[in-house]
Amino acid sequence: MRQEKKVLACVDKSEYATHVADYAAWAAAQLSAPIELLHVIDRHSEIAADVDRSGSIGVDAQENLLERLSQEEGERSKVIREQGRVFLNQLRTRCETHMGLQTDTRQRYGQLLATLREQESSVAMYVLGRKGESASHTRRDLGRHVEAICRQIRRPIMTVTDDFKAPKSVLVAYDGGRMARRGIELLASNPNMRDLPIHVLMSGKRGADSARQIEWAEQTLQSANFNVDASFVPGDPEQVVTRAIAEREADLLIMGAYSHSPWRSLLLGSRTNDLLRASQVPTITLHL
Repeated sequence: MRQEKKVLACVDKSEYATHVADYAAWAAAQLSAPIELLHVIDRHSEIAADVDRSGSIGVDAQENLLERLSQEEGERSKVIREQGRVFLNQLRTRCETHMGLQTDTRQRYGQLLATLREQESSVAMYVLGRKGESASHTRRDLGRHVEAICRQIRRPIMTVTDDFKAPKSVLVAYDGGRMARRGIELLASNPNMRDLPIHVLMSGKRGADSARQIEWAEQTLQSANFNVDASFVPGDPEQVVTRAIAEREADLLIMGAYSHSPWRSLLLGSRTNDLLRASQVPTITLHL
């Protein structure tokens, strides 16, 4: 039997974890998909916390020290695992109580990106915070994992920032390309989203076929019984999209992400980052 693809929420012990869990539960309801909460413990960060104190002592003392450090590491790992288990159970209870969704949890040692790639074939959408545990002591406006994940994972990815607010209006940043057209088709195929007003926005430099492209997007959604309007606004896409979010009070932004061609990524990748940084609402980036 074919396994149903899930919404996978990537959570850590930061203040953003509840936001991620809440939006993941909302996404799972929209996609009629199961939900799983994943907590990845980075062993490298644990090991880095230790200081090598074995170089300047005798052999016997060195062996005793290494044995003691090994025991300490084992105890610390046990504590971290238990803290993670409790933390995941709290989030699972939140999802099941508030959203009425049966929720699975998983905790693993490893590197986040590698772990997410292992899960890719079974995932319909990833949900993660735009910032993580390090946000309280860094000035980065994108979490250290977000850019790498958006570049290398070929599944829709929702990144969230603030407290959960059920989306009531959606803005689609549309450029007429293959990825953007596929995004329109995916949106049109989801009946659970029909109650949300959709605005399709093209920006940048007007091309010879811009009118045809925007008309195709509008008609595709209208034929699926969506409440949609579409427009072309010339200008810098980051500024145009940011302004449109505020003017239309959009709660969710959908846009294409990095091209997976290395050359095109050099040209287009920074634009995705710019929009992720500028957008103050949850953003779904589409990947093909």
